[in-house]
Amino acid sequence: MTNPCAPAAAGTSLAAAPAGSDALARLAAVIESRKPAHGGDAQKSYVARLLHKGPDAFLKKIGEEATEVVMAAKDVDHGADPSKLVYEIADLWFHSMIALAHYGLAPADVVAELERREGTSGIEEKALRKSVQRAADEQGGPSP
Repeated sequence: MTNPCAPAAAGTSLAAAPAGSDALARLAAVIESRKPAHGGDAQKSYVARLLHKGPDAFLKKIGEEATEVVMAAKDVDHGADPSKLVYEIADLWFHSMIALAHYGLAPADVVAELERREGTSGIEEKALRKSVQRAADEQGGPSP
């Protein structure tokens, strides 16, 4: 059995992702249904409550969860159970999905961006962004 947490082999497509991506789509649908515009009840639903409070509420949670991911990773570095890191990353993804829904985006948009980056060196991509920014600055235009 392969380890789903292991890095993908070179040339492996993200499209071959495990069935967990179905779970993300289902969760996105639930989050969408909890939006106030779709009748989400802030008295009965945590998601509806965060969405009702607005971006400051869920963005604060994303910041908190990101910090908890860092702390859990440091704990794993010192021998803690890696499942704690998975738990905290799940919380971060969950709250990030609330932000995606609020801004009219979906997990598929993030997957599409990852696929766009696939096979591109992070160093090369950063250099390309700097080059595009420099060209825009020279032309006096807005940043891309």
